[in-house]
Amino acid sequence: MPGGGKAILRAHLGRANRALHHIKTKMRVFLVLILVSLAARAEDWSGRVVGVHDGDTVTVLRDGIGTLVRLDEIDAPELGQAFGREAKKSLSQLCFGRLAEVHEQGRDKYDRLLARLSCAGIDANAEQVRRGLAWFYTRYGHDDGLRALENLARARRVGLWADPRPIPPWEFRHTSSRAASGSGSPCNKEKTCGEFRSCREALFYLHRCGWSRLDRNHDGVPCESLCR
Repeated sequence: MPGGGKAILRAHLGRANRALHHIKTKMRVFLVLILVSLAARAEDWSGRVVGVHDGDTVTVLRDGIGTLVRLDEIDAPELGQAFGREAKKSLSQLCFGRLAEVHEQGRDKYDRLLARLSCAGIDANAEQVRRGLAWFYTRYGHDDGLRALENLARARRVGLWADPRPIPPWEFRHTSSRAASGSGSPCNKEKTCGEFRSCREALFYLHRCGWSRLDRNHDGVPCESLCR
């Protein structure tokens, strides 16, 4: 091959190598960004459960500070519903006072931490559904294992499934929300934190009724005595 041809070939090879190096560099950066993004979205940590507010909401100590945790992909009956108290008691038996592993899944519209919670090696989210004391939250859930546990609990008619027509908690809340906008609305009657039965009730009055006075430090969490 003439000298000129070799020079042209070397030039082409050089450009090809530089392009390949550039692509590899961009791919490495892209993979790093993906890993960083995944780490930011999901974090695992442990802490002691110091409060159980209902069948799917607890407070976990993290570095000495109480963190409100909502069990992801499940929805337990409200305390004012049938089996609401039983659901809270069940979650207390599973987790209260125990060291829990918290597997973060994001945050909900109330800025509560969503997580899978493991207490003494037991997946509390799954166990509440298995006992018939929580629904698989179809609107936000994607875990087919939880769906299967609900179907099994339904078939066995355990917990809330003993009721032939149980009301899903999201429908119960919707009805309560509509009532709050009508005459005789509970939003028209002033309440203090000491009058609420649960953190979820306090959250309802904060976000649905707009009672900002319940959140004195403006962190989105009302009535710290209930929700911390």
